[in-house]
Amino acid sequence: MSIRPWMAAFVLGILVTTVLLAGCLGEKTPATVGTAAPGVVLNYHRTGGIAGVDDRLVVFDNGYAVLSTKTSSHDFQVSTPELARIIRLFESSDFNSLEGNYTVRHTGADLMQYRITYFDKTIVTEDSVIPDPLQPVITELNTIISSDSSSNSLPGLPTGFTS
Repeated sequence: MSIRPWMAAFVLGILVTTVLLAGCLGEKTPATVGTAAPGVVLNYHRTGGIAGVDDRLVVFDNGYAVLSTKTSSHDFQVSTPELARIIRLFESSDFNSLEGNYTVRHTGADLMQYRITYFDKTIVTEDSVIPDPLQPVITELNTIISSDSSSNSLPGLPTGFTS
Protein backbone atom coordinates (compact mmCIF):
# COMPACT_ATOMS: atom_id res chain seq x y z
CA MET A 1 0.00 0.00 0.00
CA SER A 2 1.58 3.28 -1.02
CA ILE A 3 0.90 6.73 0.33
CA ARG A 4 -0.02 9.09 -2.35
CA PRO A 5 2.10 12.29 -2.52
CA TRP A 6 -0.88 14.61 -2.19
CA MET A 7 -2.02 12.85 0.97
CA ALA A 8 1.48 13.11 2.50
CA ALA A 9 1.59 16.83 1.65
CA PHE A 10 -1.89 17.30 3.19
CA VAL A 11 -0.93 15.57 6.44
CA LEU A 12 2.36 17.45 6.60
CA GLY A 13 0.48 20.74 6.03
CA ILE A 14 -1.91 19.96 8.89
CA LEU A 15 1.00 19.15 11.22
CA VAL A 16 2.86 22.36 10.33
CA THR A 17 -0.31 24.45 10.74
CA THR A 18 -1.03 22.84 14.12
CA VAL A 19 2.49 23.53 15.38
CA LEU A 20 2.41 27.14 14.17
CA LEU A 21 -1.00 27.81 15.70
CA ALA A 22 -0.11 26.18 19.02
CA GLY A 23 1.80 29.28 20.10
CA CYS A 24 -1.16 31.52 19.29
CA LEU A 25 -3.75 29.64 21.32
CA GLY A 26 -2.65 30.84 24.75
CA GLU A 27 -4.03 33.79 26.63
CA LYS A 28 -3.39 37.15 25.09
CA THR A 29 -0.71 39.06 26.98
CA PRO A 30 -2.08 42.39 28.16
CA ALA A 31 -0.32 45.46 26.87
CA THR A 32 1.85 47.10 29.48
CA VAL A 33 1.20 50.70 30.26
CA GLY A 34 4.51 52.44 30.85
CA THR A 35 4.98 55.76 32.47
CA ALA A 36 6.44 58.52 30.38
CA ALA A 37 10.00 59.54 31.09
CA PRO A 38 10.24 62.76 33.09
CA GLY A 39 10.71 65.92 31.07
CA VAL A 40 13.62 68.30 31.54
CA VAL A 41 12.53 71.61 33.05
CA LEU A 42 15.99 73.10 33.41
CA ASN A 43 19.45 72.34 32.03
CA TYR A 44 22.07 74.78 33.30
CA HIS A 45 25.70 74.58 32.24
CA ARG A 46 28.38 77.01 33.40
CA THR A 47 31.94 76.86 32.17
CA GLY A 48 35.11 78.92 32.18
CA GLY A 49 36.90 81.06 34.66
CA ILE A 50 40.54 80.76 35.57
CA ALA A 51 39.87 77.48 37.41
CA GLY A 52 38.27 75.91 34.34
CA VAL A 53 34.86 75.40 35.91
CA ASP A 54 32.55 72.88 34.21
CA ASP A 55 29.31 72.49 36.17
CA ARG A 56 25.91 71.21 35.05
CA LEU A 57 22.55 71.18 36.83
CA VAL A 58 19.60 69.32 35.32
CA VAL A 59 16.16 69.46 36.96
CA PHE A 60 13.30 67.24 35.77
CA ASP A 61 9.57 67.92 36.03
CA ASN A 62 9.20 65.23 38.72
CA GLY A 63 11.65 67.13 40.96
CA TYR A 64 14.58 64.79 40.39
CA ALA A 65 17.80 66.76 39.88
CA VAL A 66 21.38 65.94 38.96
CA LEU A 67 24.34 68.16 39.77
CA SER A 68 27.66 67.38 38.05
CA THR A 69 30.93 69.19 38.62
CA LYS A 70 34.49 68.42 37.56
CA THR A 71 35.00 66.42 40.74
CA SER A 72 31.64 64.86 41.59
CA SER A 73 28.10 64.09 40.60
CA HIS A 74 25.10 64.01 42.93
CA ASP A 75 21.41 63.51 42.48
CA PHE A 76 18.79 64.97 44.80
CA GLN A 77 15.09 65.67 45.00
CA VAL A 78 13.68 69.18 44.64
CA SER A 79 10.49 69.64 46.65
CA THR A 80 7.32 70.61 44.78
CA PRO A 81 7.21 74.10 46.37
CA GLU A 82 10.89 74.70 45.53
CA LEU A 83 10.37 73.56 41.93
CA ALA A 84 7.39 75.93 41.69
CA ARG A 85 9.56 78.75 43.07
CA ILE A 86 12.25 78.10 40.44
CA ILE A 87 9.61 78.11 37.69
CA ARG A 88 8.24 81.42 39.01
CA LEU A 89 11.77 82.84 38.97
CA PHE A 90 12.10 81.97 35.26
CA GLU A 91 8.65 83.37 34.51
CA SER A 92 9.36 86.63 36.34
CA SER A 93 12.56 87.03 34.30
CA ASP A 94 10.40 86.76 31.16
CA PHE A 95 12.90 84.14 30.02
CA ASN A 96 11.01 83.20 26.85
CA SER A 97 11.08 86.75 25.50
CA LEU A 98 14.85 87.17 25.92
CA GLU A 99 17.23 86.77 22.98
CA GLY A 100 19.05 83.47 22.61
CA ASN A 101 22.59 84.84 22.62
CA TYR A 102 24.25 87.44 24.86
CA THR A 103 27.95 87.04 24.18
CA VAL A 104 30.81 89.24 23.04
CA ARG A 105 33.45 88.50 20.45
CA HIS A 106 36.41 88.84 22.82
CA THR A 107 35.99 87.32 26.26
CA GLY A 108 38.26 87.46 29.27
CA ALA A 109 40.02 84.37 30.56
CA ASP A 110 38.38 84.70 33.97
CA LEU A 111 34.79 85.13 32.72
CA MET A 112 32.14 82.47 33.09
CA GLN A 113 29.91 81.37 30.23
CA TYR A 114 26.37 80.16 30.88
CA ARG A 115 24.04 77.99 28.81
CA ILE A 116 20.53 77.87 30.24
CA THR A 117 17.79 75.75 28.74
CA TYR A 118 14.38 76.21 30.31
CA PHE A 119 11.95 73.75 28.71
CA ASP A 120 12.53 74.39 24.97
CA LYS A 121 14.27 77.79 25.10
CA THR A 122 18.05 78.13 25.36
CA ILE A 123 19.99 81.26 26.22
CA VAL A 124 23.78 81.54 26.05
CA THR A 125 25.46 84.39 27.91
CA GLU A 126 28.61 85.29 29.83
CA ASP A 127 29.58 87.40 32.83
CA SER A 128 30.18 90.65 31.01
CA VAL A 129 26.83 90.78 29.17
CA ILE A 130 24.19 89.03 31.31
CA PRO A 131 20.86 90.80 30.71
CA ASP A 132 19.39 92.32 33.89
CA PRO A 133 16.25 90.12 33.94
CA LEU A 134 18.42 86.99 33.78
CA GLN A 135 20.75 87.92 36.65
CA PRO A 136 18.47 86.59 39.48
CA VAL A 137 18.11 83.27 37.64
CA ILE A 138 21.87 82.84 37.26
CA THR A 139 22.46 83.91 40.87
CA GLU A 140 19.99 81.27 42.10
CA LEU A 141 21.42 78.51 39.91
CA ASN A 142 24.97 79.41 40.97
CA THR A 143 23.87 79.23 44.60
CA ILE A 144 22.63 75.69 44.07
CA ILE A 145 25.80 74.61 42.26
CA SER A 146 28.14 76.37 44.69
CA SER A 147 26.71 74.40 47.60
CA ASP A 148 29.02 71.86 49.15
CA SER A 149 28.09 69.06 46.77
CA SER A 150 30.58 66.66 48.33
CA SER A 151 28.30 65.82 51.24
CA ASN A 152 25.11 63.80 51.15
CA SER A 153 23.02 66.56 52.69
CA LEU A 154 24.10 69.18 50.16
CA PRO A 155 24.33 71.95 52.76
CA GLY A 156 23.75 75.44 51.51
CA LEU A 157 20.98 74.47 49.11
CA PRO A 158 17.91 76.66 49.34
CA THR A 159 15.04 75.33 51.44
CA GLY A 160 13.30 72.42 49.77
CA PHE A 161 16.38 70.72 48.34
CA THR A 162 17.26 67.35 49.80
CA SER A 163 19.65 64.70 48.72
